[in-house]
Amino acid sequence: MDCRSPGSTSVGRVALVTGAASGIGRAACVALAAGGAHVLACSYAGDEHDVGATVAAAGAGAAAGAEVRPFAADVRDGAQLEAACAEARRRWGRFDVVVASAAVLSGSSLAEMTDETWNALLDVDLGGVMRTVRAAAAALGEGGAIVCVSSTVGNDSGWPGHSHYATAKAGIMGLVRSAALELADRGIRVNAVLPGVIDTPQSHASVARMGVPLAAVAERVPLGRVGAASDVAAAIAFLASADASYVTGQGLVVDGGLAVKLPL
Repeated sequence: MDCRSPGSTSVGRVALVTGAASGIGRAACVALAAGGAHVLACSYAGDEHDVGATVAAAGAGAAAGAEVRPFAADVRDGAQLEAACAEARRRWGRFDVVVASAAVLSGSSLAEMTDETWNALLDVDLGGVMRTVRAAAAALGEGGAIVCVSSTVGNDSGWPGHSHYATAKAGIMGLVRSAALELADRGIRVNAVLPGVIDTPQSHASVARMGVPLAAVAERVPLGRVGAASDVAAAIAFLASADASYVTGQGLVVDGGLAVKLPL
């Protein structure tokens, strides 16, 4: 579903994206619609304004005939995600791709971490992805694709002050690999993207709390810049496309080479 490919196989396909109100989720909606897919842009009910901006941005660049529609769904509620999947199929008559992007981010040292803080984040960032994958598995047709948004902090590094977030992102990879094996006999592929430092509202808020400008992080990245949400969205579009038809259970790192940089 790569919108940059002249022979894109996205036209007429149907995708559902959670966390569509901003950041990587919004960029995924834009990329998928530009590739010709109909997109159900799902967000928490309190994000109507932001998801409206997503629909406008995606619609402006959508390929001819592609539609983008908003839908309120809380990833903490499995029934709402099932309803979202049913709506995608009802509206467009088929269902092909799910992108699990919804996440929250908060900071807390282990010494200050409460059970409530830990559970609240994991309920969205890991439990929400599980519920999205579960709903997708029941609704997708043969040859469907699921793409989850993990993170490099759950794969090759930790993140001091954010152990709950890193744990959730690491858990996503276990879920992706297991779901890929369970769903392979139905031709449903399950993969993940693992972004590094990406220019999103969440990233700005996080580095601000640490007193580090986001621009300063670019100095550590081999490619010399902080990633854009569209960089991650392009990877999502590839994993959702027929070009990745023999790829499942994998994590595609999108970090400008930061994970492979030798320490000084």
